[in-house]
Amino acid sequence: MALSITEPAAERVRNYLASRGKGVGIRLAVKTTGCSGMGYVIEFVDELNPDEDQVFTDKGVSIVVDKKSLVYLDGTEIDYTKEGLNEGFKFINPNESDRCGCGESFTV
Repeated sequence: MALSITEPAAERVRNYLASRGKGVGIRLAVKTTGCSGMGYVIEFVDELNPDEDQVFTDKGVSIVVDKKSLVYLDGTEIDYTKEGLNEGFKFINPNESDRCGCGESFTV
């Protein structure tokens, strides 16, 4: 099981963590939402929960995933893109079987 991050996304996370002045990495999780069922959640991690968290390190960034979310996220690559006026993190998840039209949620 593994997760990875592209260099643009890693640079963005490193800059965010540096400007915050604290944090061990980012947490990637899934939650029930949207019309397709699940949505991605990304947030800063200040402390690890050793009983629940799995940590993947890529390009100097720690990506923390809880055991329940890892089933849906295994193999996911985190990217950061700018398209016109829109910019943000993008998730390339080989487990997705479908995505809603608005892009907010996905199905496995």
